Amino acid sequence: PLPGSPHTPARGGSPALRGLAGRKRSRREMEAGSPAGARLGEPSGKSARKRLELPRDAEPGSPGAPGPAAPGTAGCLQRVRADPGSAAGGDGFGAACPALTPCPLRTQEDVAKLQDRLQRMKVLGQVPCVPSGTSSDLRSRLERVRQLEQRILQRRAASGAGDSGAAAPEAQNGEKLPAYQRFHTLAQDLPPGLTLPYKFRVLAEMFRSVDTITGMLFNRAETVTFAKVKQGVQDMMRRQFEERHLGQIKAVYPSSYQLRQEKNVPTFSSSGKKSEYQLTLEPVLGEEEKVDGRPHLSASRLLERRREFHRNLVNIVREHHKAFLAALSPPMVVPEEKLTRWHPRFNVDEVPDISPAELPRAPQEDRLSTAQEVLNAARGMLSPKMEKALANLALRTAGAGAGEPALSKAPAPASTSSALRGVSQGLLDRV
Repeated sequence: PLPGSPHTPARGGSPALRGLAGRKRSRREMEAGSPAGARLGEPSGKSARKRLELPRDAEPGSPGAPGPAAPGTAGCLQRVRADPGSAAGGDGFGAACPALTPCPLRTQEDVAKLQDRLQRMKVLGQVPCVPSGTSSDLRSRLERVRQLEQRILQRRAASGAGDSGAAAPEAQNGEKLPAYQRFHTLAQDLPPGLTLPYKFRVLAEMFRSVDTITGMLFNRAETVTFAKVKQGVQDMMRRQFEERHLGQIKAVYPSSYQLRQEKNVPTFSSSGKKSEYQLTLEPVLGEEEKVDGRPHLSASRLLERRREFHRNLVNIVREHHKAFLAALSPPMVVPEEKLTRWHPRFNVDEVPDISPAELPRAPQEDRLSTAQEVLNAARGMLSPKMEKALANLALRTAGAGAGEPALSKAPAPASTSSALRGVSQGLLDRV
């Protein structure tokens, strides 16, 4: 005979297979098999989970019932171990259950004393009087506290006077700076050190932008004018850049640029004329900083110039900090090499602004307006006939101005000659 086809054995066919099956045991079987159900005299089918039940309060009429709470006491309850024999039912469960009983608090007189003492302690700057039975050590300590209190009040008064004097320039200007500038150093996520005011940091950023633009123009042999630098800095910083800021940069770092007023500089724009004077900038470089025989402003040199500018700004703030320490009572003197942070009462953001340095100005050109001025300026350079004509014109102009001052100011009448018909009157006046 052929063997039968394989098949899965039926479940629950035998006790062995029933035990191997992954069926969950019922809760009643687990409770019946566990020893927890048989302890403390409980039946086997009862759950092992216990529930804490507080004892019920006695009836008001019973002799063991507590009376109403006193008005001076709170509902504070104190946990007391219950008597093992007082548990209801006689089982051991009542021995482990704590009983809660009210405990009395302070009386009305104690509460009144505490309120009186708190009221006296609320008075600012009040040191309690020394009782008669106090030891000498405690008396000396209280006296020391009084002295420290007087010293603190004096320092507060002195600091208030100093703050009013420091805030005077701001009030005189009539412009109150915004809070992000007045408290700029307090918002920095940096360890305390030699921080700079907000306006000094803005000036340092302006110097970095000016150096970057000047380096690009200077390295390609292009004349660096203030108009080009101004437009570039304003595009980079989104902030107004004026000649005053350039004067402040020159005052902080005098050897950074050489400023001149030059003429006939190509502008490649309709805003300025080629014949006008323009302020030009040229970075001061050493002889060793040359590429192909021409000075070159490299990236390392830009970084060095930026660090030098930052050091100069810190030195300016250091001078103001030294003056602040000298004005303290008593004055303080800290060596510069040991100074790692500013004084806590020194307001860095109230350091006065830097006075801008004087920039070169364009020379004033003398314009000739009369025939006498032309004759004096061009004497010896013209022909004798031209000099004679200019001299006669100067005499007639002087005589007309002395004899008829009113007519000289009035416009000349229109010409009636047929040869000058169609010529503008302005051209005739100039002739």
